[in-house]
This record gives sequence, C-alpha cells and structure tokens, in this order.
Amino acid sequence: MSNKTKGSNAERELYHLLDEEGFICIRAAGSGMMENTACDLLVAREDERYAIECKVTNKDKKYLDVEQIKNLVEFSKLFGVDPIIAIKFNRNGWHFVRPNQLIKTQKGFVISLEEIKKSGKPLKNFVE
Repeated sequence: MSNKTKGSNAERELYHLLDEEGFICIRAAGSGMMENTACDLLVAREDERYAIECKVTNKDKKYLDVEQIKNLVEFSKLFGVDPIIAIKFNRNGWHFVRPNQLIKTQKGFVISLEEIKKSGKPLKNFVE
C-alpha cells in the first residue's frame, strides 16, 4: 500500500472517529496534493474548532515539514480555528499535539511516540 493511500485511509478513519464523537467534520479535497490545502480535516463541536493535519507512521518518530506546519498555522489563524497535528503511531492509536509542542530540527520538526504520550493527548482525551 502506498504512503498516499495509507494517509488517505488514516484521514478517513479519523474523520469517522471524530464524527462518532459529535464533531462536524469536513475532509479537505486534495489535501497533501494541492499547494493551497493546508489541512486534512476541519472539525467543530460546540466551541471547539480545529484544522487538523493527519499523519500516520509505523516508526517511533514522525518528522514533519516546516512549510506544512507553517501553512497549517497560517490557515488556522485565517479561519479562526486551532491548529492540531493528529498522528497515528501504528499499534498506539491517535495522538494530538499543537504545533508548538513539536521539536525543531535542522530540517523541520519531529515528535516521538514517547514525547507525544507525555505532552500530547490520546484520542479519548482529545474528544472529552
């Protein structure tokens, strides 16, 4: 299965999980393929509103591109929503972090499974 297919499947999975928790969800068409698509999902519930960038990995660290995170933050600001990065570490479920919780590297950002368990929120806490 290609990375693009894994990413699309992960977006759909998270869409349905959040929908089941009462969020209104919109999946951005062409996310990751078109220059102006800065997030994968827009979700809202009561006073919660998020632009979510979805990632999936079978490793213990996820590296993220500077431009992608910058675009997510700028897009979120324009729409008046909170930017969130949702990462599914295989066999460890979904975890959610804000851009300022990512660790800066020379080329971009990184977050490890160990760090996201400390500073991020698992799905069950995110949807509470």
